[in-house]
Amino acid sequence: MSTPKLAVPPPLRGADAGSFAEHSIVHRLPHIAQRVLADNPLTAAMRHRIEDLMAAIPYRTLEAFTDPAAPDMPSWLDYVCPYLDLNWLQVPWFLAETYFYRRLIAITDFFRTGFDPFAAQKQEGLHTTVARGQALATQAHRLLADGWCPEGLIHVLTLALWGNQADMSLWAPDDATQPSHTPADHSHEHLVVNEAEAVAHYFTALQDAPRAQPPCVDCLLDNAGFELLGDLCLADYLLSTAQAQTVRFHAKVHPTFVSDAIRVDVHATIAWLRHHADSPLRTLGERLHTCVQHKRLQVHTHPFWTSPLPMWEMPNDLRIVLAEADVVLAKGDANYRRALGDAHWPFTTPLADIVSYFPAPLVFLRTCKAEVIAGLSSAQVHELRQRDPAWLTNGAWGVIQFVPGHA
Repeated sequence: MSTPKLAVPPPLRGADAGSFAEHSIVHRLPHIAQRVLADNPLTAAMRHRIEDLMAAIPYRTLEAFTDPAAPDMPSWLDYVCPYLDLNWLQVPWFLAETYFYRRLIAITDFFRTGFDPFAAQKQEGLHTTVARGQALATQAHRLLADGWCPEGLIHVLTLALWGNQADMSLWAPDDATQPSHTPADHSHEHLVVNEAEAVAHYFTALQDAPRAQPPCVDCLLDNAGFELLGDLCLADYLLSTAQAQTVRFHAKVHPTFVSDAIRVDVHATIAWLRHHADSPLRTLGERLHTCVQHKRLQVHTHPFWTSPLPMWEMPNDLRIVLAEADVVLAKGDANYRRALGDAHWPFTTPLADIVSYFPAPLVFLRTCKAEVIAGLSSAQVHELRQRDPAWLTNGAWGVIQFVPGHA
């Protein structure tokens, strides 16, 4: 198992007094469970178990659970076993969150029935952003009309990045407090790190280099809804301009973090695009459908992406798949937190020294929603604290970070 070059600091915990992790466990998780109760026609037994789960947060100890139809159940028994004497605030925050969603999935019986307790919110998130989606598809068509150029890739990377602000574990789809940026409103000013130009140069060099196989780009998905539209536009751009022969989406194996994309979300979104009355959306959907049919756009799943493990503990079968990619695009906050082990790294730690274990060139497209970040200067940290005390967690700030080296 490869690990970071540096000793890993302790993980974030809800027990960090006054932290966003504490707020998230104490307030957000029960609210999310309450929304599941409100949105879904559940059995009385399911409702009772969800209410009991809510009552356990934050001071009761974690419990072992059963989910007989689930292929990941043996692994989850191993994950939870060391923490059964600890409460929700004492365990690592990332474990508490992934455990919470896994418990909801067990209670609502996803692996036996395919029932998604967050489906209503995902659908609302897509339908309430139709106007933004139309604007996104229109921009994507204009970029394709210009053909490949580094500036076009930079533009579509930026669109995909800011799509990560549409996170339904933090904001309801119609929440006016949800941050939003577009390239037209100087969104680059809210980029804490912007290495998009280096990514574009890498793609240009990739085309010029002699190679045995056509370029393959992997994308670790985050949210369904509007963010997934941006990811589909990015995939469409890479495939249509021949910057990639294949794009492989890595979706979650079960619903989690409210709006994270599972396999069915990807295919349902493409079908929604294909049958939309709006011409740019429909044309985008047809191109994507053709790419799926020809296996140029693929959707993969692996139970690792819903585990509480840091990314350097990925199993070897997944590591082999990612090592085949010419570049991996990691979307969103949870993938960023997993890559850094959700640990208390000094913000000035060189990012490459943490993700040195990763088997392929790696691009992070992430808006900041947790107190985890690396690769900054002391001056940057000081300036951001002055400009916006909540910059680490309010989703208004983002990064495009590129680590080009192989492990």
